[in-house]
Amino acid sequence: MGNHNEYIGTTEAAKLLKMTSRRVVGLCGEGKLCGAFRSGRNWKIPVESVKQYMKDAGMKVPEEAEDDDRALLPFAIGNTSYIEISSECYYVDKTLLIRDLIDDHNMVTLFTRPRRFGKTLAINTIKTFFEKTEDDTAKYFVDKKIWTCGEKYQSLQGVYPVIMLTFKDVKYSTWEESLEAIRLVVKDEYKRHPELSESAALDADAKNYINRMEKGTLNSVEIQRSLLNLAHMLSVHHGSKVVILIDEYDTPIQQGYSRGFYKEVVSFMRNFLSGGLKDNTDLAFGVLTGIMRVSKENLFSGLNNPMVNTVLDEKYSEYFGFTEDEVREMAAYYHRTSAMDEIRYWYDGYRFGNEEIYNPWSVTNYFASGGQAKPYWANTSDNEIIREILTGLTPEIADDLTKVMQGEEIHASLDMEVVYPRMTDGNDTIFSFLLLAGYLTPAESPAETEIGTFASLRLPNAEIRRIYNTEILSWIRTQQSGNIISEIEKAVYLSDARRLQEALRKYMITSISFYDGAAEGFYHGMVLGLVASLSSKYYIRSNREAGEGRFDLQLEPKAKGLPGILMEFKAVSSSEKDKLTDLAEDALDQTKDKNYARDLEERSVGEIVRFGIAFSGKNVEVRVER
Repeated sequence: MGNHNEYIGTTEAAKLLKMTSRRVVGLCGEGKLCGAFRSGRNWKIPVESVKQYMKDAGMKVPEEAEDDDRALLPFAIGNTSYIEISSECYYVDKTLLIRDLIDDHNMVTLFTRPRRFGKTLAINTIKTFFEKTEDDTAKYFVDKKIWTCGEKYQSLQGVYPVIMLTFKDVKYSTWEESLEAIRLVVKDEYKRHPELSESAALDADAKNYINRMEKGTLNSVEIQRSLLNLAHMLSVHHGSKVVILIDEYDTPIQQGYSRGFYKEVVSFMRNFLSGGLKDNTDLAFGVLTGIMRVSKENLFSGLNNPMVNTVLDEKYSEYFGFTEDEVREMAAYYHRTSAMDEIRYWYDGYRFGNEEIYNPWSVTNYFASGGQAKPYWANTSDNEIIREILTGLTPEIADDLTKVMQGEEIHASLDMEVVYPRMTDGNDTIFSFLLLAGYLTPAESPAETEIGTFASLRLPNAEIRRIYNTEILSWIRTQQSGNIISEIEKAVYLSDARRLQEALRKYMITSISFYDGAAEGFYHGMVLGLVASLSSKYYIRSNREAGEGRFDLQLEPKAKGLPGILMEFKAVSSSEKDKLTDLAEDALDQTKDKNYARDLEERSVGEIVRFGIAFSGKNVEVRVER
């Protein structure tokens, strides 16, 4: 059951004592579990006190769990069923989310959080609590926090018909495939309510609609009304208003942006969501989840003024992801209290409102793997849009990304209503998206001013740093034959102008469109993105003052033995490519004439290599001097 210095929470104690969590809280308050103390809204109970209480009560004390890990509850990796998780697995009680939804009386609530931060489980928990079923589902909540809140909340358990849709798997390459996937999701939800097919309360038209939904003969316009129709049918049959829950509503929209059918999917989703959630007299309330709000394209136009809760809001901040106390309790249960520093280093660091939050997917995988620290989140989150951001790097954006990779903070004006088509328009939208998607987090509370929201942003933890260094920037590696990025690294290390020139030319030929007359800034950002993989060995700086001007790119070695690197860029239109050789020489001369090396020399960098690089369309010339 644990060591002398280990603590467990009320849920774990209740399972051992075979009583409700509420009764355990009472024992703590009465002082009958010696050494128990309140931590925030929870209790920390010494394992030894639980054992002693069991002995005093004549109960059989289980064998020491640390000697038999088979006695520990498993984690439900990938399972989002509230009933299964709360009954059979280790469950972190987030049921007070239900209390807050009831108290707030919002007609429609949208929660925006990164992928794998518990949104689907939250939706399933809400469904299980409110849904009217033949089974008495109250038994799944009587030992949870929501039940201790009283009759006001208990009386709403199991009283509403519920519609629950999840679009998290609607990831297709064409609009036709996506529309069919959406139709099948809706069809499955119709089939989940078989009572409608035989309902005496529904007329022939309604039953004909259900039959055509089953056969797949509805047209696009009719499918757009399917949420509204289902809500109305359930309301008529049950004589009750309906709860509508939609998980990952923006996944089809993201796919539409990435695959070229954005207008079609936004038009469809606008009509589909508005039908069910806008001025619907059959609606009790609705909850949606996603990564982004996507409101500027009028997706939620007139939608009963939905309450939008983002990672910047204090309310609801503890319900998505794990808090410090929850992870400590988990570590104690799995006998890994001594690993808290490692867990914190890898998976902590998010800031939702004023709450310190751990990545729940990664933490559960860490414990399930027996304590193996690695980036579990990397392979579950779609990095395609992040990669698109990287293909359009400007020097300023690339410089900021390089800073965060090296542990620095960056300052940004935030736009929490990011629109996909304008996502790469500038720093504000790019860094706002990275914040919403979980790749950045506020270093402190954002400042609200009359002209906007401003925040210092940073990487949350080691896991995300690994993603930047491997998963995100690796798109450059994996798309290039001959491992071009490796060639670029070698060319920089060896001060090999010819090798760098060939690698850059090969990269531009295979990876970018033909930029006739592209500005110098484009090439600057491109090279900065390509050398970002060197950040483990170099401090990478862009557009900084040094000597008598501003260098384009500087790589300061982190360890002795490596040379310092200076790069200066020039660019002309494709019609002037015959000037490339002279321009490359001019760029090289500029590094000397402006004395850009002074900054590195003052930091005792012994050897300094200068590169002059000139671009024209997909052509490049490189000159180097040691």
